[in-house]
This record gives sequence, structure tokens and C-alpha cells, in this order.
Amino acid sequence: VQLQASGGGLVPPGGSLRLSCAASGFPFDDYPIGWFRQAPGKQREGVSCISSSGNDTYYGDSVRGRFSISRDNAKNMVYLQMNSLEPEDTAVYYCARQKEWRHMFLFDSWGQGTQVTVSS
Repeated sequence: VQLQASGGGLVPPGGSLRLSCAASGFPFDDYPIGWFRQAPGKQREGVSCISSSGNDTYYGDSVRGRFSISRDNAKNMVYLQMNSLEPEDTAVYYCARQKEWRHMFLFDSWGQGTQVTVSS
């Protein structure tokens, strides 16, 4: 199982970023895929998840209305569009495979993350 996140960077408050996740090594369209983030000194936080078909999405309270998740099963890719970014969004972002849709943010595999820094 391989999941590689990319697209992070430095962005000013109010800005936008689009993260990408490339997956391989497993039947991609059988699994929900999500994102979680880890900031220094803070607990890991589930950010968003998308169902295997892409028909259902879920967002954590802190990002709902600002972030949007999507997937392309033909390309084994998942995307996280992040708008209206806030300094509190600063973290390393990881894409991850979720075991089942009903167990939100229960991930069983993830790869290296990508750093997102929101600062002026």
C-alpha cells in the first residue's frame, strides 16, 4: 500500500492550496480515502474523507465549508481543495486509507505527509 501526499506549501491567511494524493498497491476504488493532519503539540485530527465511489463526503467541524475533497478513480488520485486557510490549519497533512466508511477516520495505512503552513 502506497499513499503519497503532495501540494503543500506556505500560503497567507485567506489563501488556498490544493493537495493531491497518489495511491497504489491496492484496489483503490474499494476503499474510502481520507486526510488527517498533525500539528506540533496537538493531537492528530481527521480532516475529511470520501467514499469509495466518491458519492459521499465527510468533513471535520473545523474545516467544513472551507475544504472540499474529491477523487478520480481512473487515476487513483484524491484531492483536497483548501480555501480560506487560517493559521490554525498549519500542520503536516497525510492522505490515508480508511478501513470502512462507517468507521470515520479509522485509517489503516498512510504515507509521508506534506507540510502546510499558513502565515503572513
